[in-house]
Amino acid sequence: MTTLSRDQPFRIARLQFTLLGGLFWLFATVAISLNAMAENRVPGADRTTLAPEPMVRWQVGGSVFYTSGTYGTPVRTDTLYVPSSLRRYFDHGDLTLVIPYVTVTSNCGVTLVSGQPLPTGGLCSQRTPNGSGTLPSRVTQSGLGDVLLIGRYYLHIEQEPGVLPSILLSARIKAPTADRNKGLGTGEWDEGIGLGLIKLITTKFIAFGDIGYTFIGNPPGANLQNQWSYDLGLGYYFLPTVLGSIYYEEASALVSSFQNPRDIFMAASWFVTRDLWLNAGFIKGVSSGAPQYGGNVGVIYRF
Repeated sequence: MTTLSRDQPFRIARLQFTLLGGLFWLFATVAISLNAMAENRVPGADRTTLAPEPMVRWQVGGSVFYTSGTYGTPVRTDTLYVPSSLRRYFDHGDLTLVIPYVTVTSNCGVTLVSGQPLPTGGLCSQRTPNGSGTLPSRVTQSGLGDVLLIGRYYLHIEQEPGVLPSILLSARIKAPTADRNKGLGTGEWDEGIGLGLIKLITTKFIAFGDIGYTFIGNPPGANLQNQWSYDLGLGYYFLPTVLGSIYYEEASALVSSFQNPRDIFMAASWFVTRDLWLNAGFIKGVSSGAPQYGGNVGVIYRF
């Protein structure tokens, strides 16, 4: 009689999820496609835009994200995340590819996961240049970040204020292209699913809500937990071309000994033309697991 090891059921479940995820992506791409990820503030993916005009099929974007904080560790971590994104619109959604360049100044106790700095207890090389076997005091590492393929499918699009909000199913895959030894990523694949809601309260007020769950890959010697996340937000059109928004965001910690990251994120978008947008944002952490502060600027062009 064949018996299962303790971790075999989890591996089988993860394999089943990966296969189902692959079929979902194939179906989405060929048949109905997906649209931009609506889960919590993925760099390079905006969530205020639904179906574009029929003539718009492509979108390119670039952003610069800076964050700083101790994340519950003794050492401050500064991160610079510079993603470039390419989006393909379809009739009922789109697919977005995000390729980032990252710079991290830290002692390796914080790792970038899908562009978000999170305390992981140290995944990069645990040796200083002299080989003492301890975490470095504070070093700067740069390179390619983890590439993201993100998408969203609209179950319903609210055209004007009514009862039913816009409902979006989301999915993403993170490829481990960042160097784990430099603390730029976990070195493992992640897969995520989510649900997003966008509600037109009036012609000027918009409400947002997202929930998500990410299957986190475990690098050797680590025990990272899968992550749930959610956010709630409100947007207001100060002018027909200027949208301001504010969000409360929370995610579960990857390591149980750290606090859940919680923050307030404020953003503004200026629609210079129908197809050219500028955006900026500011983040303020409200827990030790989040950055103390940060900000971003970006540009989006559609054609």
